[in-house]
Amino acid sequence: MTKQTKNKYEVEKEVVFRQVTEEWFAFLKPQLKESSIIKYRNILNLYLLPEYGDCRISEISRADITAFGNRLLTDGGRKQEGLSPKTVTGIIAVMKSIFGYAVQEMELPLPDIRGVYIKQPQKSLRVLSRVEQQKLSSYLCRNPSLCNLGVLTCLYTGLRIGEICALKWGDILFDEQYLYVHKTMQRLQTLSEEGEKTTILISAPKSECSVRKIPIPNELFRLLVDYRQPDEAYFLTGYPERYIEPRTMENRFKLMLSHCGISNAHFHTLRHTFATRCVELGFDVKSLSEILGHSTVNITMNRYVHPSMELKQKNMNMLSELFPK
Repeated sequence: MTKQTKNKYEVEKEVVFRQVTEEWFAFLKPQLKESSIIKYRNILNLYLLPEYGDCRISEISRADITAFGNRLLTDGGRKQEGLSPKTVTGIIAVMKSIFGYAVQEMELPLPDIRGVYIKQPQKSLRVLSRVEQQKLSSYLCRNPSLCNLGVLTCLYTGLRIGEICALKWGDILFDEQYLYVHKTMQRLQTLSEEGEKTTILISAPKSECSVRKIPIPNELFRLLVDYRQPDEAYFLTGYPERYIEPRTMENRFKLMLSHCGISNAHFHTLRHTFATRCVELGFDVKSLSEILGHSTVNITMNRYVHPSMELKQKNMNMLSELFPK
């Protein structure tokens, strides 16, 4: 081994995790949206740096990272009651990105951790039945308000909660009868000297395919024409300087369900329901995928489309034609 090689090897052994994360973050930052910058910074400051900050990165093994992920699942979080698998998956994904940068850009001989993953339990996704959808639609039409109109719009266009909260009346192209979705609203955690805080961020969606034009069904369009507000006003309030944030909208939605006698569901249920109804009605799946703002048709089919028992029964009944007469 030459002296030059030996020195390089010794330097590699001394590189600490904190140093790599600083270089990784500086490299990635120009490519990131503000929401991703906040998210990554929080993951570093809350989880990765307290655990590995002063460790030599060459001494962090796959087994260490796997054990760390399992600890986060059982004991992570402020209350030490464990983080969700989705949250832990996001933390491990940042760790993988940092290791990938260290190997590719810094040429450090580190273990391949791409195979480390957190098992995601299969969730049962809620979809409103046709009866529940009719109940909710009738309630919203009988009790007109901009907030109720927002829920109705999501039920019949598939908008996400952050998208309806950020929508302005100027984003509705009345001459062409479509919605232009190009902003989303979210409440993000921030870290400051005073401790943890949150802030509302209104920005372009993270993926380009989420920026889209959605044709408006005729019945919904007639309601929008009746309630039309100034272009600069937020859709849900009718005021340019006042908005309703996603957390508040979620709470209001729960009250609406209670008034309708519908069992508990999340606001995102409206999006699941919209996609499912569209498939039941025979929508072209490619069109539906673009309306939902998905990058591929597979995402639409696998994540959001849940055939109802009525549709399954209808399909099964087609087998009756094969019975002998």
